[in-house]
Amino acid sequence: MERITDIKKLKKKAIDIRRDILNMLTKAGSGHTGGSLSIVEILVCLYYQRMNIDCRTPDCRGRDKMVLSKGHACPALYAVLADLGFFPKEELWTLRKLGSRLQGHPQKGLPGVEISSGSLGQGLSVAVGFALADRMDGRDSRVYCLMGDGETNEGQVWEAAMTAAHYKLDRLCAIVDFNKLQIDGLCCEVMDPGAYKKKWENFGWHTIEVDGHDLKKLNKAFDKADKVKDRPQMIIADTVKGKGVSFVENKVEWHGIAPKPDELEAALAELDELEKHI
Repeated sequence: MERITDIKKLKKKAIDIRRDILNMLTKAGSGHTGGSLSIVEILVCLYYQRMNIDCRTPDCRGRDKMVLSKGHACPALYAVLADLGFFPKEELWTLRKLGSRLQGHPQKGLPGVEISSGSLGQGLSVAVGFALADRMDGRDSRVYCLMGDGETNEGQVWEAAMTAAHYKLDRLCAIVDFNKLQIDGLCCEVMDPGAYKKKWENFGWHTIEVDGHDLKKLNKAFDKADKVKDRPQMIIADTVKGKGVSFVENKVEWHGIAPKPDELEAALAELDELEKHI
């Protein structure tokens, strides 16, 4: 995969991905807008700057892997994979349609999708398994796992966290989309995560906090993670739910609804304006 290093091109790519997300969701008439928009820069950084992947050989044994544990945000992943050529872009407009490969949560079998995910709390366990298997087979691959902050209410996340630290899985890097909202409201009100960075450190992870929408800072955070030995890495990405569309940002009600046609028009106009200032 040819990597993009020009920051302006990466920022434009993020806007294009947001356009595809919004169009997909509007055509589907359902889906998760807020959490899809909040992870765009994280995915752009991973897929266009860092990961060893190739759409021509999506199941190559030496590939890096990305587990989208917060599977409801799959429109963002689908948009990236289609842009990279893993499947035709026209297929995006079949999101959530009967018989489509692009369901409301990712399904194994679609090129570029590592696991069927969306039952929250399970992705980190799978990523731990991938990292252990790579070590046993002598592969030097990286494994990434993208989770939601509300998702880490699940106890299984912390069992997997202990396992990763116990086995010193330094080829495993998890990212939390720390947008501070979940389906029922503010994360701090539903289940207060407390001293979040310290919590991951106490579980034995090398932990980095970063602005999850700053592509330069994200890339530096992953650079730091790559250098860590004998410990898994956690990147807490401080994000805004619904990022890029003013009337969606930080609105909990946009967790699980799609834009209507008039809202799509307004949202795309805002993205056009953002692109002018890159």
